[in-house]
Amino acid sequence: MTNKVLVVDDEKLIVKGIKFSLEQDGMEVTAAYDGKEAYELAMQNDYDIILLDVMLPELNGFEVCQMIREKSDVPIIMLTAKGDDMDKILGLEYGADDYVTKPFNILEIKARIKAIIRRTKGRKQEQPAERTIVSGEMRIDLDSRRVFIGDREVNLTAKEFDLLELLITNPNKVFNRENLLNLVWGYDYPGDVRTVDVHVRRLREKIEASPSEPKYIHTKWGVGYFFQK
Repeated sequence: MTNKVLVVDDEKLIVKGIKFSLEQDGMEVTAAYDGKEAYELAMQNDYDIILLDVMLPELNGFEVCQMIREKSDVPIIMLTAKGDDMDKILGLEYGADDYVTKPFNILEIKARIKAIIRRTKGRKQEQPAERTIVSGEMRIDLDSRRVFIGDREVNLTAKEFDLLELLITNPNKVFNRENLLNLVWGYDYPGDVRTVDVHVRRLREKIEASPSEPKYIHTKWGVGYFFQK
């Protein structure tokens, strides 16, 4: 099946180069040049991944990412300025799964895209039918990748769900941040452990009644995180 990619950047030469390179690998690429167009395309089509620049006209990349996250868990890779750690952190805060800094190597872009699509599709194919985990008021359907707190559905990003799934399927096991980074993002992921902290904080804000006094995801000080069942 052909992988569908949405590439969003207001620099048309960059889009042209990425589009050409991905199409050489058999991917179907759609281009958008501003934030409003990107959001509309994301809502109208079923993409396997979105490559999203931070600096865009109409709506910036953070705004687009946040709006998409309210409706979809499609994987998103943000394009950020070289060495700008704040853009990277903000991208993760708004729901991005990964980031690549400009100027970038097209081979790195392709490797990131393929790795995320491979992991996302691989999990869907490997999961047996009707797997549901219940803990307190939280119910997780591992097949449909949906999370409910009581009767309310919680919209998680792909990486937030992956992180929650790993923790809840290993209750009371403490994972250090390096292990979580390797298991959820992959051993070849070039980011650091701050990525884990950002995602844990976002996850708590979504599933905990009181994020400062968590019921589900706890911190083992000086070690890492664990799910208390």
